[in-house]
Amino acid sequence: MTSDSSKDKSKSGPSNLVVRIAAAAVLIPVVLFVAWYGGFAFTVFVAVLGLLMAFEWTRMAHKDSKLQLAIHAIGVLVAAFSIYAPSLAIVGAVLAAVWIISLVWADKRSNLKWKILGVPYITLPVLALVWLRADALFGVVAVFTVFAAVWSADSLAYFAGRGLGGRKLWPSVSPNKTWSGFFGAVTGGLLGAVLVFYLTGQNGLGVAAILGAAIGGLEQGGDLLESAAKRTFGIKDSGAIIPGHGGVLDRVDGLMVAVVFALGVGIWRSDLSHAAAGFVNW
Repeated sequence: MTSDSSKDKSKSGPSNLVVRIAAAAVLIPVVLFVAWYGGFAFTVFVAVLGLLMAFEWTRMAHKDSKLQLAIHAIGVLVAAFSIYAPSLAIVGAVLAAVWIISLVWADKRSNLKWKILGVPYITLPVLALVWLRADALFGVVAVFTVFAAVWSADSLAYFAGRGLGGRKLWPSVSPNKTWSGFFGAVTGGLLGAVLVFYLTGQNGLGVAAILGAAIGGLEQGGDLLESAAKRTFGIKDSGAIIPGHGGVLDRVDGLMVAVVFALGVGIWRSDLSHAAAGFVNW
């Protein structure tokens, strides 16, 4: 989750920052290694990540409904292993059916709009990650570009928000998030994407700057989206699995939006099977 000043004061002190850095120092190399290795291992990794996201989402939005967890879990597994499916039409039909079944069985008495959002919110980022990485030539660069842009955006948002403060971005949703943090995120996303393009010898550093800046802004949007959901359901964190970060959704909320954007750009310039090339090969 974006680390701008959106956390409450009890979570923004130096001791929490140390815990966050320590957790990141352990997790980031693991994530980068699995993303570099790719193949079935990466697919399984993304599937497990998606299942944890589904657990946290249904616990929050569907009051621990085991049926909704099962429905969302099926959607995650279909999305994660869609690269091995014989037909994308079948994948689309199954995901649509999962979404409809989730809505049919949802408690419609309150917060229905969030329950409508749930299945695509969880499954589309999973699908986007595996399809970006599936490109043999550009998959690693594409995934690393998204990771670097999101993580850099997250870091600069935190330090700009805390160091500069200023006008609030959306106080009714995230009272401590500032415009300075938002522009820090945009700058961080730009720098992260340009750095990966430069180190990997990709053309179009100017395009990388635009893509990275967009990812930085979207990363903040993903943070605000999850903050709005948590505020609606009256919880502080989506979980407590990651020290200093809360739950998995708290950690990847910005990435979820960014990776779907990256896949969309890739498909717009190429097709689903070569989305990574469409995203980074300029």
